[in-house]
Amino acid sequence: MDFSCVQDCSQCCIEREYYPSKKFGKIGVLIMPEERERIHALAKTHDLDVTILPRIGISYESDGPTEVMAYQMMGIEENGNTCPFLDTESGKKSPHGGFPCMIYEQRPLACKAYPVSDTDPIKLDPKCKFCQNHGNTSSNLANEAEALIKIKVRMSTDAPVIWRYATGVGDEVDRSAIQKGWIMES
Repeated sequence: MDFSCVQDCSQCCIEREYYPSKKFGKIGVLIMPEERERIHALAKTHDLDVTILPRIGISYESDGPTEVMAYQMMGIEENGNTCPFLDTESGKKSPHGGFPCMIYEQRPLACKAYPVSDTDPIKLDPKCKFCQNHGNTSSNLANEAEALIKIKVRMSTDAPVIWRYATGVGDEVDRSAIQKGWIMES
């Protein structure tokens, strides 16, 4: 069975999560460095504001990142939720009845990989409604797995120090735990 969105679902484009913990804030959609300018151009075409923050940095010393390996496009709500390219206002619907993506054919590689979260063995996002209904072992996810493998290859590094950017974004109740800025991974 091939992956397909559950009727009327747009959850993966709306809900953001804290990762790897609350102190890092809610994460945005992973954007590879080569996708960053294209996403900004698409936002301009659609007359949208997008916020793209760093996500993962690397360095050879512990005094701060010297290269950004990945960025993240933040949601439009104050708590970090809802992709700016999710059309929640026009009344249009996607083929599965959910809100449509304005850039579906040009969406980021991370969106193309979803719901695959690992490739050896293939693991699916347990929060995805399709995955909840059909289990965690779908074998017909070649396109999604291929996109995730591309991300993994591009994120490969021999740099000894990895940095993660804390977004400072999250639910009001969690604000005291959320940090902002680069944090060295231990």
